[in-house]
Amino acid sequence: MILNAFVMNTPSHLAAGLWRHPRSQTPSYKTLPFWTSLAQLLDTANFHAMFIADTLGPYDVYKGPCNVIPSLAAGAQFPVNDPLYLVPAMAAATKNLIFGVTASATYEKPYALARRFSTLDHLAEGRVAWNIVTSYLDSAARNHGLQEQIPHDERYAIAHEYMDVVYKLWEGSFRDDAVLADRESGVYIRSDAVREIAHKGRYFEVPGPHFCEPSAQRTPFLFQAGVSEAGNGFGGKHGEAIFVGGQTPELVKKTVDNIRQVAQREGRDPSHIKVIVGIGIIVGATDEEAEEQRKEFIRYADPEGALALFGGWTGVDLSKHTDDEDFRLSDSPRLQSLVRRWSETVPGTDNEPWTKRKIVEYLSLGGMQAKIIGGPETVADELERWFDVSGVDGFNLAHVVNPGTFEDIVKYLLPELQRRGRFRTGVEKEGATAREVFLGSKRLLNDHPGSKFKWRAGEDVPEYQR
Repeated sequence: MILNAFVMNTPSHLAAGLWRHPRSQTPSYKTLPFWTSLAQLLDTANFHAMFIADTLGPYDVYKGPCNVIPSLAAGAQFPVNDPLYLVPAMAAATKNLIFGVTASATYEKPYALARRFSTLDHLAEGRVAWNIVTSYLDSAARNHGLQEQIPHDERYAIAHEYMDVVYKLWEGSFRDDAVLADRESGVYIRSDAVREIAHKGRYFEVPGPHFCEPSAQRTPFLFQAGVSEAGNGFGGKHGEAIFVGGQTPELVKKTVDNIRQVAQREGRDPSHIKVIVGIGIIVGATDEEAEEQRKEFIRYADPEGALALFGGWTGVDLSKHTDDEDFRLSDSPRLQSLVRRWSETVPGTDNEPWTKRKIVEYLSLGGMQAKIIGGPETVADELERWFDVSGVDGFNLAHVVNPGTFEDIVKYLLPELQRRGRFRTGVEKEGATAREVFLGSKRLLNDHPGSKFKWRAGEDVPEYQR
């Protein structure tokens, strides 16, 4: 199993209000020691990656419009610091952990983003992945100068061209043998081995050349997290690892199969995409201890913050509904569909009403994704079932408290998975790049669409310019 730690540069990521729990140190999210110590914990335990989420605007739907107050006391993804700046320090403090950083193809200019990720890939010696998102919040659109969001499918159309631009910069602007750094001859870069990319498209005009010499991977390893039809189409074409969600392994299997079918239609080997599902874990020494943890976590939850997160994720303002309303019977088709899906798939809730209180309790244990609660054997059994039934390659493990949740996973769960041969006990290669860890290659594989932009040693011009 691939195991990633799912985190965010904020006091409360998916568990609103849990920043104040004694086993949470997230009020120190503003300091490098918090992040370097977490990275070292994960690195020593052989986690594959730290997946750092991000958002570019506040969740301001609940009690809205444009109301950020319900998020404030809970620290519910407010405030949020930029994730990119954490990586060099964490990379310097670790040997093998991969860092997946979220950045938006809607609000980041491709020329500038390509430079930042090349810089990051140099400093982290190739242990960097880019989680490509198109962003979905109205608040982000307003704060980036738009009156309203760019329509969903157009955001993905922009993202497809965006990828062509960054591939050209990363893969086709410097020839593979461009950099000599030869002290005797006094030549740092060959004069005939750097080219403008001369990109002119519908959305972008970028002459180039790229302003950074090639990094260890050139193109950072590519994560993607869209779940819509357009998102799956984008991920099936460009993604090398795709983050998905779902309440049961049977439902997730449909998503996995669809992604692999898209990859095949794009001329890619479906096995060249690693699919990672988000799961919330509460694990203790025994089932009883884990259940006591669950009850304790609920006591620290912030209902207003949880409902603010729900509003941001779904666009539904639950302040307009009564506390005792059973949302399975709601007049809102969107809300009814969501809670019915939970009711049908969340264990033990099929005959229970889904009220505000129930939603707060559910979200406070790690957001909208599936949860597994129990002792080491219980949690390992369930992860194995998900792994075998859904066809995923691994899991993004969410936390309720940070670093407490990850400390428990390391102490209780990983030894049980290792005993079963389900999780690695070491690394194949010290200091391997992200792409080597996930796909066995430093560079984009030949069936990836970005590979057609490569400028190989000895060629007069890159393939895409012939």
